[in-house]
Amino acid sequence: MTLAPASPATRDRAARRWSAGDRLSGADRRALVLWFASRAAVAVLAVAGAWNLRDHAAAGMPSFVSLWDHWDVGLFTKVAHWGYDGYPAHYPDRGVVAFFPGLPLVLRALHPVLGGWVGPGLLVSFVAGAIASVALVRLGALEDDASTGSRAALYLVLSPYAVFLFAGYSEALFLALAIPAWLSARRGRWWAAGLLAAGAASVRVTGLFLAVALVVHYAVTVRRPRRDAGWLLAPFAGVAGYAGYLYTLTGDWLAWPHAQRVWGRQFTLPWTAFVNTWHGAFNSGRIDNYAWSFRAEILAVLVGVALTVVLLWLRRWGEATYVGLQVIAFATSSFYLSVGRATLLWWPLWLLLARWSLRRPAVHVAYLSVAPALMAVAVLSFTSGRWVG
Repeated sequence: MTLAPASPATRDRAARRWSAGDRLSGADRRALVLWFASRAAVAVLAVAGAWNLRDHAAAGMPSFVSLWDHWDVGLFTKVAHWGYDGYPAHYPDRGVVAFFPGLPLVLRALHPVLGGWVGPGLLVSFVAGAIASVALVRLGALEDDASTGSRAALYLVLSPYAVFLFAGYSEALFLALAIPAWLSARRGRWWAAGLLAAGAASVRVTGLFLAVALVVHYAVTVRRPRRDAGWLLAPFAGVAGYAGYLYTLTGDWLAWPHAQRVWGRQFTLPWTAFVNTWHGAFNSGRIDNYAWSFRAEILAVLVGVALTVVLLWLRRWGEATYVGLQVIAFATSSFYLSVGRATLLWWPLWLLLARWSLRRPAVHVAYLSVAPALMAVAVLSFTSGRWVG
């Protein structure tokens, strides 16, 4: 088995083919059909689950939008509605500064047009996920061929955690900016890469890891520094601006990392984080959504470590930096949290898995035998208010 990327000549041909006017190709359109069909399937599953799992003694069915108003959705909408001071009755509410402003700003812009807060979040994820799917197909075509990109997009939308690409979370919006940023860097459009990465860094702290990865990729692919290298500083400037805003609000330059403590997270040694997570997964004396979630988090960290090693072996220094920094951050937190959800953001994982499955059809069969079922469980759990990750 080999996971080696396509030859430079093949990638050059793909780059010319996929960058000509950036028109929608047949593979792009198939990716959009896949995205729309998968969203319809998730919607049907959510409604069917609500109908079958509801308390039949209660009157009426919950609205479709209310099915998605759980967990971080409420926090994003709180920031969009009230700003970083939070709902007045909750003052002081410093935990919300842990959520970057990109998605709340988009929600605030859409609110006067669409009304409500949860519905606009669903729309943002719907549109952003379509953009991310096309970008992933194009990135796969650039690195290998269209089949790799299409297979990677399939695996992403059927991921066990793909429920977060439907809900009003930040993952879809981040991917809609981050994958095109990386695609632009691969095409040598550094100004676009920097600006798109700045947008991604306004959505999630993961954008900082993307920014570092872009600098690494620039260093290993551009022999002599050029003027356009300055664009790669844009993400850092944006995050610094957010930190400055939080300082004016809280008087604390480290308001963001300090807000993590509100959620029980702070820097710790990696073996301590592992032990804490292991206890929650197996020694807490309970078998519930949280215990199973902790088990999945441990598996996700192991996947992240393995993925980083493979990327280093392939000398994909930029991608290894992007994934590896995230793994380090997760593995040195008080306990593993939302690592499984973060796998959605690891597009090198989906591309490598796609390339592997095209060479080993059994991998494709195995993935389709497990991932969609787990995704269905996650959709039913999330829409019923249970913890997913």
